[in-house]
Amino acid sequence: MEVKRNFDFGGYATKHSLICSDGRVILKNAFKHQDGKKVPLVWHHLHKEPANILGHAILESRDDGIYAYCKFNETESGQRSKQLVRHGDITALSIHANELQERSKQVLHGMIREVSLVISPANPGALIDNLCFSHSEEIDETEAFIYTGLPLDLDLIEHSDSLNESKSDPPADETPKDVVEHSAYPENVTVQAVFDTLDDTQKNVVYAMIAQALGDGGEVEHSNQEGELSMKTNVFDQATQPDNKNTLTHAQFSAILDNADKLGSLSKAVLDHAATYGIENIDILFPEARTIRTLPDMIKRDDGWVRGFLTAIYKTPFSRIKSRAANLKEDEARAKGYITGNRKKEEVFAVLKRTTTPTTIYKKQKLDRDDKVDITDFDVVAWIKAEMRLMLDEELARAALIGDGRPVDDEDHINAQNIRPIWTDDELYAPKVLLDADISIQDTIDEIVRARKLYKGSGSPNYYTTEDTITDMLLIRDRNQRRIYNTVAELASALRVRELIAVEVMEDQTRTLPGTSEVVSLNGIMLNPRDYTMGADRGGEVTMFDDFDIDYNQMKYLIETRCSGALTLPKSAVVIEKKANG
Repeated sequence: MEVKRNFDFGGYATKHSLICSDGRVILKNAFKHQDGKKVPLVWHHLHKEPANILGHAILESRDDGIYAYCKFNETESGQRSKQLVRHGDITALSIHANELQERSKQVLHGMIREVSLVISPANPGALIDNLCFSHSEEIDETEAFIYTGLPLDLDLIEHSDSLNESKSDPPADETPKDVVEHSAYPENVTVQAVFDTLDDTQKNVVYAMIAQALGDGGEVEHSNQEGELSMKTNVFDQATQPDNKNTLTHAQFSAILDNADKLGSLSKAVLDHAATYGIENIDILFPEARTIRTLPDMIKRDDGWVRGFLTAIYKTPFSRIKSRAANLKEDEARAKGYITGNRKKEEVFAVLKRTTTPTTIYKKQKLDRDDKVDITDFDVVAWIKAEMRLMLDEELARAALIGDGRPVDDEDHINAQNIRPIWTDDELYAPKVLLDADISIQDTIDEIVRARKLYKGSGSPNYYTTEDTITDMLLIRDRNQRRIYNTVAELASALRVRELIAVEVMEDQTRTLPGTSEVVSLNGIMLNPRDYTMGADRGGEVTMFDDFDIDYNQMKYLIETRCSGALTLPKSAVVIEKKANG
C-alpha cells in the first residue's frame, strides 16, 4: 500500500463480515457512503471536551472494511497522543457510529461520527498498518497492529477497548436507541463457524438477509402472496428507505423539558412529543417493570402468633384424649367430725371426666399443568405447598383458641367436640369474667388483674387479645397526661402475664351466652398454651398428597391431619368478655 506522507498514520477503523464481541456483523457497504469523509480523531470517545480532540481522520471505503488516514493536530493533547502512537504505547482504534439500520444483528447502514484512540482491543478485525510521521522527523517507519473493538451502547456503536470500561454519552444532538448487550465470542472466530451452529429455520432467515443486503447489487425482489415478483428495493438507496435516524436535537429536548415543567412529568412530556419528533420504539426509554422479589407476596392475616402457639401446646402420640378432674370444693368432699355411735358417711365427690376424639382437617389446592410449565422464574409447586401448610397451621391454632367461626351446619365446620375452643370451653376448664359495656380502659386493666386469681394453669400465662385492645391500654395517661405504660413489656407486667400477644382473628368476635339472648364480645384469653393438649395417632400427623388428573390436565394437592385438641387441666385458662353495647 502506498504510504500517504501527509498523514501521521493509517489503519482500519473497522472491518466487514467479522463477528463483533456483541455477536453483530457489520455487512459490506454499511459505511461505504462515507468514503472520503473527514471525522474527528478523539481520545477514548470523550468528544464533549475540546482538549480530547486529537486531530482528524479521512475515511476510505475498501472491500474488506473502512480504512482511516489519521493526522494529529498541534494541540498539546494531540502531540502527546502522537508520541504515544509513535512509540507503540497506544495500539487500538475504535469508531463511534449511530443512525444504525440493522436486521437480526446484521448492521446494514450507519454513520461513523468519530474515530478514537483506545487502550486495548476487543475485536480482532482492524489494524494500523502504516506509521508515517512527517514534519521532517527522522524516524524509522514501522508497523503496529492496532485492533478495534465493538461494544455498543443504545443508538451508537463504539468499537471500544474493553467491555468493562465506561463509555461517554452521545453528543447532545444524538439520541441513543436499542440497548445492545455484548456476548462473548472466541477470538478469530469465523462467520462460517457461527453459521454452522444455526438450525435450518435460522439459516433460511440468514439467506434472506444476505440476499437482501448483497444480492443483485443490493437489490432484492419481493413477491406477493401468489409468489409473483412485484417490486424491487435497493437497501442501500437511502431515498427509498424510511426515515430511521431516531435522533433528537438539543433544541427539541429543551422543548420537552419546558413542557415537562408544565405537565409535572418528564415521561408524559416525552410521550407527548414522541410523534412530533419522529421517535419510534418509545418504550425503550421506559423499560418493562420488574418484580422486586422472585416469589409472589402473600396478602394474609397477621399469623405471627400461630407458630408460637402450636409450638408451645402439649402434643401426644395418640388422638383420643381423656381428662379427669375431681371437684374437691363441694361440701360433700369436706372432712367431717365423728360422733361416737353415729354411722360414718362416705366421702362423696364428683369425678369429672371427658373424652375428646379426633377429626380430620384438610386443605386442597389444584393447579393447571400448563401454568406449572409456563411459570419458570420460581418453583410454583413448592410455593403452593408452603401456602397450604401455612393456612392449615393457622386453622388449627384458630380452632383451638376461639373456634373456626363457621356455622355448625357448614360442611367445612370443625367440630367443637373434637377440637375444643378455649373461648367457649366449660367453666371448669376456662372460667369466664364478664365486663360491663361502658367500662373504661383503666378499669378493664384492673379487672384483668383481679381475674388472675382464677387462673390455675401451669406457670405464667400469656394474654391473647387484639391489637386494638393492646393499643388502647398503652395510650392511657395519668392526670399529667403522661403515658402510664411506655412499653408492651411494662403493660404485660402490670397485667401479671408473661407476654401480650396480638391475634388478628380475635377481632370483632362475639357470641350469645347459652340460654340467654345476651351478646358478648371477646376481650382476651389468659392462657399458657402448654395446658392445651393436641393428639394425633401415627399416620394422622400432617401429611401432604399430590396427584395428577389426566382428564383435566391438572395437578392436585392435599394436606391434612387427623387430630384432637382440648384443655386438660381445670381452670388453666381465663376468658375475659365484655357485654355488647345496647
